[in-house]
Amino acid sequence: MTGSSYESVVIEADGGSRGNPGPAAFGAVLKEAVTGAVIAEVSETIGTATNNVAEYRGLIAGLELALEFAPGASVEVRMDSKLVVEQMSGTWKIKHPSMRPLAAQASTLAPAGTVYTWIPRAENSHADRLVNEALDQKPVTPPRPAVSRGWLPPTAPPTTLILVRHGVTDHTADKLFSGGLGGSNPALNEEGRAQIRATGEWLAPLAESVDALITSPVRRTYESAEILASLLDQPVTTEPGIAEMEFGAWDGLSFAQVQERFGDELALWLGAMDYAPPGGESFEDVAARVIQGRDRIIAAHTGHTVVVVSHVTPIKTLVADALGAPLKALYKMELAAASVTVISYFRGGQGGDELLASLRLFNARPTETGFAV
Repeated sequence: MTGSSYESVVIEADGGSRGNPGPAAFGAVLKEAVTGAVIAEVSETIGTATNNVAEYRGLIAGLELALEFAPGASVEVRMDSKLVVEQMSGTWKIKHPSMRPLAAQASTLAPAGTVYTWIPRAENSHADRLVNEALDQKPVTPPRPAVSRGWLPPTAPPTTLILVRHGVTDHTADKLFSGGLGGSNPALNEEGRAQIRATGEWLAPLAESVDALITSPVRRTYESAEILASLLDQPVTTEPGIAEMEFGAWDGLSFAQVQERFGDELALWLGAMDYAPPGGESFEDVAARVIQGRDRIIAAHTGHTVVVVSHVTPIKTLVADALGAPLKALYKMELAAASVTVISYFRGGQGGDELLASLRLFNARPTETGFAV
């Protein structure tokens, strides 16, 4: 679903340093894509920094404006920094250590499908002016609130869930049904451990902004969380609501084996979200407890960022819910092992207290240059 009345927005961002490195500042402006109307703008000095650091800080500030004032809208970022645009687009490697944490933070803020466009400096004059006003210590116009036919914009920081799917097990390689605590409960294999460590190393620059590390109590997720804990310096806590679906009598069997032994039941399961395998759970059963688990996490960590280690079905369920899609949309999603999906939650809507969701990233996997889908 869309969290505001803005369907599409444009971020114009810039940063500059007088001395490179020297006194530095950033500026960002959020505009409605069709009309070009300014929704909000921000600028700030950041002490001594390089041009590139200031430009990344401008990008991050712009993405935060989009998250606050236009949750759920599609985003185009326009900058005159070829470096930032190419690195965030994934075409250039991020070689400098100081850039990697900033790129990682921007990636978690940017919604899926964000477009990065290079523009000449002359077309980025608004953001450039904000930078120079900040450096000259001129007062900056505070962000202007969205005006949207009765919709109340979020007034508090979002709660952001960084959803990590566990690494692979031997069951994954053999394509066997693997449920929650009631089944075979396989452990990570060596490949799965390596996958999670790679994901954790990519997330490590965000460690200071992570408030908690929460996992399903199932063995493969708990083992994944323990690896992440060593990289994020967070204790591991459990939330049973985000455990995988219980497959009952099908657990540990291949699809072909289930089709051979439980053909009629399998056909019912594939056609009805309320049908449960023998001794297992239906998709509707799982969705109900996953949403309850999510709500407990949000209530305990409102306004913070939480890493949540879970499974295919719960993560897809949260994505479908965030998009306002029917539960059957789960069949149209692919989710890789050790992948990262990011959803932010706000309070807003007509009454100001509706839980709104914005999908920021889906099925991202670590690569040498950043993340790929």
